[in-house]
Amino acid sequence: MTQVSSTRDPLDLLIEWARAGQPCALATVTSTWGSSPRPAGSMMAVCANGRIEGSVSGGCVEGAVIEEARGVMDTGHPAALSYGVSSDDAWAVGLACGGLLDVYVAAVRTPAHPQGTLDLAMLETVAEKRRARVPVIVATDMATGASRLLYRTDAAPGGDTSCDLDARLAARAQEVFETGRSLRLEDANGQALWFLHLIPMPPRLLIAGAVHIAQVLAPMAQTTGFSVTVIDPRTQLATPERFPGITLETDWPDETLARLGVDNQTAIVTLTHDAKLDDPTLHYALNGDAFYIGALGSRKTQASRVERLREAGFSEAQITRIHGPVGLAIGAVGAAEIALSILAEIVAVRHNRPLGRVSGWS
Repeated sequence: MTQVSSTRDPLDLLIEWARAGQPCALATVTSTWGSSPRPAGSMMAVCANGRIEGSVSGGCVEGAVIEEARGVMDTGHPAALSYGVSSDDAWAVGLACGGLLDVYVAAVRTPAHPQGTLDLAMLETVAEKRRARVPVIVATDMATGASRLLYRTDAAPGGDTSCDLDARLAARAQEVFETGRSLRLEDANGQALWFLHLIPMPPRLLIAGAVHIAQVLAPMAQTTGFSVTVIDPRTQLATPERFPGITLETDWPDETLARLGVDNQTAIVTLTHDAKLDDPTLHYALNGDAFYIGALGSRKTQASRVERLREAGFSEAQITRIHGPVGLAIGAVGAAEIALSILAEIVAVRHNRPLGRVSGWS
């Protein structure tokens, strides 16, 4: 019987299964068109004992992919699968509404199961780099299943293109790092050559201010998949009792951000209403790569904040990165609804769907 879980990361669980000696495989979306619900790079781990984790289509082709994965685990040969309106199986897999979906399935290679093409040691390196928030691409030769890891230095203009990494592959890898989107490299005839899979780091939310809104926002964001840290040097506020299960930092926010690092999968929100804490946070954030920067406060508070940032030498382009007043204009009242409006705006910006702005929280 197939057991479906939605609480674990597919890559981490795949490694766990492989270490335990279980045959397992990874199914990855390599290309989509039309109404296909999951983007390229989406993963589903499949274990021979019937467990699966993750999704490649939101449900409509999972059954068919699982069946294919069983064959891949038996033979070790990877499989490139296509589903959609152009397929005879379109109605059977549920994509007859116009979506097209390509999925690549590869078995994990371990000492107990040496026939696979996806090396366990490489997957362990990928997981280690992700924990360290180091961007990495798994580049897979789709004809042979052979994979290698690429880092930003490999894809940098003028970088090392030795080890048969040709210039075109390096250029597309650079594109993947810059856009944050996995892609398939094809030849002039549309034949798939490589799949460049940017391993997603978990999105992270850093909240400056252990205030009542943060008490709602932090677990809410955690539920939606964000890694959450609340930062506040006021130790009487930043306590495990007020934030159960949430990582707490009690250094000054700018010092904490410098230590943690800020990448393009990081959102930063200031909630303190205290310029002594908010301003250093924003100063650091505006010089980093955070995909979202938000600041709580009324329009009057935001205007004063902007003036201080101008006086500190920040450009208008930098200042306009701040979502302030923070949150979507949903008429929110109270901490829970304000937290909802903030998280909704963060999610919208992360998916490049910027929506309305608030009228200003006091």
